[in-house]
Amino acid sequence: MGKIQEFLLKNRDEKYRSFTLPLIPNIDEKTFIGVRLPIIKKYAKDLDQKSREEFLKSLPHKYHEENLLHAFILSNIKDYDEFLKHVDVFLPYITNWSVCDTICNKHLNKYKDKLIKVIYEWLKSNEVYRVRYAIKCLMNYYLGDDFKEEYLLKVQEVKLDDYYVMMMIAWYLATGLAKNYDSFVKAIEEKRFNKVVHNKAIQKAIESYRVSDEHKEYLKTFKHK
Repeated sequence: MGKIQEFLLKNRDEKYRSFTLPLIPNIDEKTFIGVRLPIIKKYAKDLDQKSREEFLKSLPHKYHEENLLHAFILSNIKDYDEFLKHVDVFLPYITNWSVCDTICNKHLNKYKDKLIKVIYEWLKSNEVYRVRYAIKCLMNYYLGDDFKEEYLLKVQEVKLDDYYVMMMIAWYLATGLAKNYDSFVKAIEEKRFNKVVHNKAIQKAIESYRVSDEHKEYLKTFKHK
């Protein structure tokens, strides 16, 4: 057993494990240790460079928490090409939303022109979590002043009919309704997405404090029965 596994097992929290395990799909309970996220996030920063590099190459990992650690390490990589190389290798090993959504690299804000071309390719993939991560990137880096109508159109073209892809699309639409209402409300009015995505997007927007009460009332009139 390596030092990273030893660290994670040493920081097991049984109460946290019992609470969290039922919330994460597609996971064998034998591979779930039960380590709180702030501990893993801090450890990702504390690891020396050599340990990080060796760990990123040690796929597949045994434990869920190792995959979370991998995601946190990726989130800290400043160099665009290095990040892209490692995330491209890691995405096929992701099996649940928890690990996928943990990858959140603020440094990508500097590389939006290059990243968008990669996102477009990812959106065509048959890998559930590659597509989910691509949509998450559109949500994280390409809304507000950075939004273009073509981004929403690209999401409409996604063919992968998977629950966790659909839930990310709904999340993207709801966030778009908060940040670029005029563009995203058209997608709701015209019912461009299937019933599951459509209704979940409206639900999430109604629950958001960033969407005005007036807009919430209007959105409610478009719910699929």
